[in-house]
Amino acid sequence: MITPYFLENFWGDKNNGFDVLYHNMKHGQISSKELSDFIRERATIEETYSRSMTKLAKTASNCSQLGTFAPVWDVFKQSTEKLAACHMELVRKLQELIKEVQKYVEEQAKNHKKSKEEVASTLEAVQNIQSVSQALQKSKENYVNKMLEQERMRKEGATQRDLDKAGLKVKKATESYKSYVEKYATAKTEFEQRMTETAQKFQGIEEEHVMRMQEIIHSYSQSVEETHIQIGEVQQEFVNNMENTSVESLIQKLAESKGTGKERPGPIEFEECNVSIATEENSFYSSSDSEDEDEPRKFHVQIKPVQTNNGTHQQKVTIDELKASIGNITLSPTPAVHMKKNQSSDELTRHKIPQPSFNDRLACNDLLSLDPFGPTSTGSSSSLPHSSVPLPNRPTTPLGTAAIVPPPRPLSRPKLPATKLTGINETGRPFSPPKVSNSSPPPAAPLARAESSSSLSSNTSLSTSNTPTVEDDLFVGKLPTFEKRCETPAGISRGPSPVTLASQDALPIAVAFTESVNAYFKGADPSKCIVKITGDMTLSFPSGIIKIFTSTPSPAVLSFKLSNTSRLEQIMPNQQLLHSDSSQSDTNTKDFWLNMSALTAYLRKSSEQNPAASYYNVDILKYQACSNGIQSTPLNLVVYWKCAPTTTDLRVDYRYNPEAMQPPAALTNLQVLVPVNGGVTNMQSLPNAIWNAEQNKTLWKLSDLSVKSENEGSGSLRAKFELSDGPSIPATLAVQFFSEGSTLSGVDMELVGSGYRLSLNKKRFTSGRYMADC
Repeated sequence: MITPYFLENFWGDKNNGFDVLYHNMKHGQISSKELSDFIRERATIEETYSRSMTKLAKTASNCSQLGTFAPVWDVFKQSTEKLAACHMELVRKLQELIKEVQKYVEEQAKNHKKSKEEVASTLEAVQNIQSVSQALQKSKENYVNKMLEQERMRKEGATQRDLDKAGLKVKKATESYKSYVEKYATAKTEFEQRMTETAQKFQGIEEEHVMRMQEIIHSYSQSVEETHIQIGEVQQEFVNNMENTSVESLIQKLAESKGTGKERPGPIEFEECNVSIATEENSFYSSSDSEDEDEPRKFHVQIKPVQTNNGTHQQKVTIDELKASIGNITLSPTPAVHMKKNQSSDELTRHKIPQPSFNDRLACNDLLSLDPFGPTSTGSSSSLPHSSVPLPNRPTTPLGTAAIVPPPRPLSRPKLPATKLTGINETGRPFSPPKVSNSSPPPAAPLARAESSSSLSSNTSLSTSNTPTVEDDLFVGKLPTFEKRCETPAGISRGPSPVTLASQDALPIAVAFTESVNAYFKGADPSKCIVKITGDMTLSFPSGIIKIFTSTPSPAVLSFKLSNTSRLEQIMPNQQLLHSDSSQSDTNTKDFWLNMSALTAYLRKSSEQNPAASYYNVDILKYQACSNGIQSTPLNLVVYWKCAPTTTDLRVDYRYNPEAMQPPAALTNLQVLVPVNGGVTNMQSLPNAIWNAEQNKTLWKLSDLSVKSENEGSGSLRAKFELSDGPSIPATLAVQFFSEGSTLSGVDMELVGSGYRLSLNKKRFTSGRYMADC
C-alpha cells in the first residue's frame, strides 16, 4: 500500500492544499491528451517512413532486369517491402493504442466530473474555515486594540465616564473574539475531516491515472520493441540471402535462363554446284548474296477471272463451313519459301506473291497516320519475321493469317413468317439478343492453314460472289462505298517529340495498339456468334534518336512490360528485334526487351531509305485476343428478311456494347452494306440509305454510337424494296466502324527501367470482317 502522501503534505496555514490537489487532477486529463497526440505523431512518422520504403522497393523493381546482377534486385525489393510492412504494422498497433488512450480520456473526464461533485462539501469546508480564520484574526486585532486603548486612558487619567465607555467596548470585543474562536474550532474539525477524506480520494485518483498511463506506455514500448525484432529478422534474412547469392549461383542462373543452347556449330562440307539447277533458282531469287537488295524481283503471277454475281449458280453451305472460314483469321509466322530443285514453273505460280514488309510500308509514316482500313500484310519478303510465342498455362490455337472467306450462299432460304416483319412501317422494337452469361464461350471454330503471314487487313475482299464486300468489283469508285480514311483530330500529338536532348536524358518514344474485330452473327441466337480479335503493337522512334543510338557504343536497353496478357490467346513478337523470358510465371504480364543492335541497324536503314522522315515506325508484335462470343463484340447485330415475289422487307437491329471495350469509346465512321437481288425498282428506308443500282447494294451511313447516343446506342435500320424479278434471296450484310482511344483486349504496356520515356500511347480498333445473317 502506498503511503498517504497527500494526507500528510497538503495542509498549511492558508489551507490551499485542496486547491492544489484539485488542479493536479485536472492536469492528469491534459497529460492523457498530450500522450495521445505524441503517439499519433509517432504513427504518422512511421507511416511516412513505410510509404517511403515502399517507394524505394518499387525503385528496386524498376532497376534493370538484365544482366547477371538482376536477381539481386529481387532480394533488395523483397527485403525493402518487408521493412515497409514492419513499419506499417507498427502504425496499425499505434493506431489501436490511440483508440485506447482516447477511450481512457473519455472515462477520465467522466470520473473527474463525478469527483468534483463528491468533494463539493470539502470545498465548502475549506471556504468556511478560510472565512472564519479571517474573521477570527480581525476580531482578535479589535480585541487587542480595545484593551490597549482602555489601558492608555487609565494611565492618562481619563474621567470615569470615559473609562466606563472604554470598558464596554473591551467587553464587546472580548465576546466577539471568544465567539470566533469557538466558530474556528468547529470549522477546523469539519475541515480536517473533509480534507482527510478528499486528500485520500485525490491520491487514489492519481494512483489510478499514473497506473493507466504506465500501461499505455508499456503497450507503446512493446509495440516498438516487437517492430525492432521484426526489422532485425528481416535484416538477418537479407544478410542470409546475400550470403547465399554467390557469384557462381548468379552466373549459373544467367546461363540457364538466357542461354542460347549447348550445340556448337557443325562442320560444313563443300558441295559441288549443279549449274543447270542453279540457273532455275537464280531466275527466281537473287543471283548472289552481293546483289543489290533494292533491285526489283520478278514473279510469275496468275490472275483468275472474277466470278459473276449470279444467285442461280450459288453453292449450298453449312454453318460449320462458314465457321471454318471465319476461323482463318490467325497469326501464324511467315513460312520461308524453300524451293525444290526439281520444282516446275506451274508449282511456282501457286506460291503467294511476296508483299512489301509491314515495317517498310510504315517506315516513313507517322505513328498516328496509320490507316486502319488499309493493307497490313507482311508477306514472306518481310525483313523482320515473327515467331509464335504461346502464353504460359493457356491452351493455344495454331494461328494463321488467311482472310475471312465465307463459302457461297445457298440457293434458297426458309421464308420467315409474316409476323416476323410486317413492313417498313412496323413499330420499332428494342434490340432483342439476350446477354450471354459468364459461362464458357462456344467452341472455337477450326482454323485452316494460312497461306500468308498477314491477311489481317480489313480491305481484303470476300471471295464469294454473293457475299457483301467492303471493296469489291467496280463498287470501289462508286457510291455507296465505305469511306476509308483515318483522320487525326486537331491538337493531338502525332508521335514523340523530336529528340533534342543529350544522350544521358530520357529519350521519347511512342506506342500504338491497333486491333481488328471480326465477327459473324447468325440470327438472334447469341451462342451462334463467332468472334476473332487480332492486334498489332507498333513503336515509333523520332529521327533524332538514330544519331544517339549510333554515337553511343552501348545504348540503354529498351525494355517494356506488356500487361493484361491473360486476355491474349497468343503473342507473336518480332523475332529479330524482340526478346522475352519464357520462364515468367505471371500469366497477366510479360516482359520484353529489344535487341538494340538490330534496332539500330533497322532504324539506320530506314533513315537511309527515307532521310526526310521525322519518325520511323517498327512493327513490334502481333497478338490474338481471347473472345467470349457476342459479349466481345462492340456492336451487336440481328437481321430480319421478309421476301415476297414483289417486295422485300429488311430490318437490322443494332446495339452498342460498351462492356466489350477497355475503356468504352464511340464507334465512328459506321456504315452498313447490304446486297439485295431480285431486280429492285424502288427503295424506301428509315433512316435514309443510298441505293446503288449497278451493284444491287444499299448503304447506310450512321452517326457515331456511344453510351450518350439515343437509346444508349440501340436502334434499327429499315428498308422496303419493290422488285421486278423477285423474290430476293437473303444475303449477308457487312458493317464497318472505327474507334479511337480504346482497345477490345485491354492490353497495355509500360516502360521498364530508365533511359526512355513514353510520350504517347495510342489505342484504337476497327472492324474487320463484320457480318450478319438472318
